[in-house]
Order: sequence, then C-alpha cells, then structure tokens
Amino acid sequence: MPDTAAEVTVAPAIEAAARDQLSLVLTPPVAAEDLDLDADMVAAYGLTSLNKVLFLTEVCDETGVDLAHFTEHDLAAMITLRHVAAALTRHSDTTGA
Repeated sequence: MPDTAAEVTVAPAIEAAARDQLSLVLTPPVAAEDLDLDADMVAAYGLTSLNKVLFLTEVCDETGVDLAHFTEHDLAAMITLRHVAAALTRHSDTTGA
C-alpha cells in the first residue's frame, strides 16, 4: 500500500460507497456529503475499532472488493476515507467493481 493515497485516482462509485457506509456507522451521524476525505476517521469522527470493522466489511461487500485482499497492516494504514477509497479502487480492477 503506498504511503500516500493521493497517488491513486479514486473511482467515484467507490468513493460514494465509502462515504455512505462510513456515514452509517458514525455516532453522532455525519451526512455522507459532509465527510472530509482527508480527515483522520478516529480523530475527526470518533470511529471505533468495531465500527471500522463494520464499515470496511460493508464497503467491501457493496463494492465487490474482497476484504481478503488486505492484511492487518493494510487495514491499520487506512486512516482516512481517502485511504480506504484508494485501497478499494486499486483492487476493484481485479473484481470488476
């Protein structure tokens, strides 16, 4: 996984799915369109470890990207929504998403 997600073009459909799924697990709720792609999901939105797992599982299901593509290190490096969307975009070519 590259050090910077900015090096990867994010597929609009994957970004939308990531925004929607993150929005669903946040407490208090944040509208999908109000989410900052570059904000630390823990610091800015209070994302818990459990909610991160739920979020990543759902966004992988929605985008057709197998969660098995990612190691524990990869998942830990997904700090921002842009990191998540970029990682999913990289693997979407292999799944047809």
